[in-house]
Amino acid sequence: MPARPYQPLLLRILHGVTGASAIAAILTAAWTFDTYDARWIDLPLPHWPDIEGIHGTFGLYALLAFPLLVLYAFRQGDRRLAQLDSLTTLTRMSPARPGWWYALHRCTNTVMLLAMTFALFSGKMMDSGWLPRGETHHAWYLTHLVSWVVLVLALGLHLLMSAKVGGQLLLLSMLDWRFRAKDHPRHWPGHIAQTWQQRQFSTLRGWLAWVHSVRLLEALILVAIALSWIIPIFKH
Repeated sequence: MPARPYQPLLLRILHGVTGASAIAAILTAAWTFDTYDARWIDLPLPHWPDIEGIHGTFGLYALLAFPLLVLYAFRQGDRRLAQLDSLTTLTRMSPARPGWWYALHRCTNTVMLLAMTFALFSGKMMDSGWLPRGETHHAWYLTHLVSWVVLVLALGLHLLMSAKVGGQLLLLSMLDWRFRAKDHPRHWPGHIAQTWQQRQFSTLRGWLAWVHSVRLLEALILVAIALSWIIPIFKH
């Protein structure tokens, strides 16, 4: 029987908190839609006006944890994300080869981060008073509905590809709380500092390499998250 793959403890914590918050936000979003809108589908759920606040709370938890997961994913876990040659691999390699599925898995992981960014940003652009007042025509509300669909599809692909590439063992490894000595929390600051020192920003070549890498996507995601906090201040 193959051994269960080992996942770093910090990744499991950040992934678990963000993932649990996102799933709770997805479920409460469906309930919120059924309570206040239900124009396209009427779910068999009770009318509960307080569900919008609960949805917003889970969204806030996800928003607070997500930037930390992004930093980890693009720095210490970047091998799990799409690489510059991923599209080439998908177009030139046969799906019969394992490398094709690994490349697709990395792409779906990256899409999941983008879908989370889309959902969190559009959610922060909404006004909490819109739905209680019956104002379901706002562009940001409709955009947030689209982001919900995108996030559900991205989550489904993320889980499906994780099961395809690593099977049940990979999925269970994210729930295992045992960790190795080198993964103890007291070592985290040193690991993070070492990862940052590997980025050679002191030379023009280092900056150009950064711009032409997937880490530019990291910066764009973090800027979007920062703007999701800043823009509402000026709106009010």
